[in-house]
Amino acid sequence: MSRSIVVFPKGLRMDSAPKARSTEASQLAWAIAKGGIMVATFVAFLALAWYSAATLFLIFSGVLLGVFLNAVANLLGRLMGGGYHLRLTIVCLVLAGLLSGVLFLGGSTIAQQVTVLSRTIRAQIVNVKDFLEQRGFDTGILDLGNVAQTQSGSSEAHPPTTPKLPDAGALASGTGAIVNQTLKLVLGTVGAVGNFFIVLFLGLAFAAQPTVYRDGILSIAPARHRQKTAQIVDSISETLQRWLVAQLVVMLVVFVVTWIGLAIIGIPAAFILGIQAGLLAFIPTVGALLGGLIIVLASLASGWVAAASAAGLFLGVHALESYILTPILQRHAIDIPPATLFAMQILLGVLFGVWGLALALPLMAIVKVTTAQLRTDDLPPAITA
Repeated sequence: MSRSIVVFPKGLRMDSAPKARSTEASQLAWAIAKGGIMVATFVAFLALAWYSAATLFLIFSGVLLGVFLNAVANLLGRLMGGGYHLRLTIVCLVLAGLLSGVLFLGGSTIAQQVTVLSRTIRAQIVNVKDFLEQRGFDTGILDLGNVAQTQSGSSEAHPPTTPKLPDAGALASGTGAIVNQTLKLVLGTVGAVGNFFIVLFLGLAFAAQPTVYRDGILSIAPARHRQKTAQIVDSISETLQRWLVAQLVVMLVVFVVTWIGLAIIGIPAAFILGIQAGLLAFIPTVGALLGGLIIVLASLASGWVAAASAAGLFLGVHALESYILTPILQRHAIDIPPATLFAMQILLGVLFGVWGLALALPLMAIVKVTTAQLRTDDLPPAITA
């Protein structure tokens, strides 16, 4: 009876197949575990970003200010040369002088026009509400004038009576309400001023030592991806610098044209309306719509002819911004389709409020530049895998 003899190749042991299957199982388990860790890290990052959105947006605003100061200092270097820190000091002093001059020379005018504008807009909202209600429209969204109407209606319906001295309980509750409102006002003012100085400090710190923070970001990246990370960081910085400088020019032009145009038409508070139009020009699309609505509401107090003239001025300024200034100044900066930008503004505005609405464009620019860099042909093998 013959036997069959199995001959194994040289160097191959009988127990190699189970070991190979064990190795493959270990690699699969490690891949699953690594994927789970990455998903958990990403979810934790999203949760942190959600609960710390205000702080992150505040830090991002400081970064944008630092990028802007760095860009202006670099532009000044093309004109006069000199050291970077000397140019940055000159830029900061000039900006501080301009801001101080505006506040010193036009501070009282700005305060008066803000008061007049607030009263005018409230009165026009009440008028628009009455006009719509007379024609059967639901005006629940326009309830800003209810307090004024209630006060005026109550004073007309009930003649004045002899005042009575409040008792101790009413006096205590009234005093407590006044203290609470005063405390809220003080805390709100302190918070706004504190946020301003936080953004200012971060901007100056980032602009004073840009290479230190750039090298810090690169040191976090793995060594094999450091070159690609440097390309992404430099591309983001260059894109944001071009956009911020161009946006500043657009805001200045919108402010000057709106101010002069409204002053010629004869609209009260033309200076403060020009300031708000220039500031809102920082927010594409939505900012222009809000600025135009405020201008039209403020112009209604001067009559329908003035309101129509102001609306025509707004359309002209918007056309100048959208079809002349932005294409010329930002043709090499950020090219994002308007519908995509508007959708992201609405989404971020609903999720994060004013911060998301105002900073939607630079955030989208960072995402676009990053994805464009990652799609290049010279990607490292680990990223393309």
